Amino acid sequence: MALTNEYIKEKLVEKFGDQVTDFEEPYGLLTFRSDKDLNLKVLNFLVEEDTLQFRFLTDICGVHYPDHKGQEIAVVYHLHNLKENVRVRYKVFASVAQPDVYTATGLFAGANWMERETYDFYGVNFVGHPNLKRILNVEEMDYFPMRKEYPLEDQSRIDKDDEMFGRAGF
Repeated sequence: MALTNEYIKEKLVEKFGDQVTDFEEPYGLLTFRSDKDLNLKVLNFLVEEDTLQFRFLTDICGVHYPDHKGQEIAVVYHLHNLKENVRVRYKVFASVAQPDVYTATGLFAGANWMERETYDFYGVNFVGHPNLKRILNVEEMDYFPMRKEYPLEDQSRIDKDDEMFGRAGF
């Protein structure tokens, strides 16, 4: 039996009911979400269920949605079933005020560095992580550079000529 998006969705809904939502298929990639407190249960199900076997963690990344009050930070998991060559995308959302998400290092050894990078750039606190610290930015940074909280340009500069940046007459 081929592993289809419809079958994966059916198994997830059968197990978790309406706790998994927002099913989409952009470019054929099954994408869904759940509450952040369920992330380990959902990930464990995707790994351990005999008919699913999503045992390869391709990526963990963060996304900042500053306009989504109470759910500004997303943690996105990309999982791969290597036998059937099928991938899924799983999202959980957290508040920027309390960006706590359970670590997936117990399921995937490779999650260690991916979660550290996500912490480093987005400030996601992976609860239970064995060594959550910055790996690319300096420890002294008191902000998370990939959040959309800062202007892209220094607005106080007076030495810039907007014409040189293609912005003349706007």
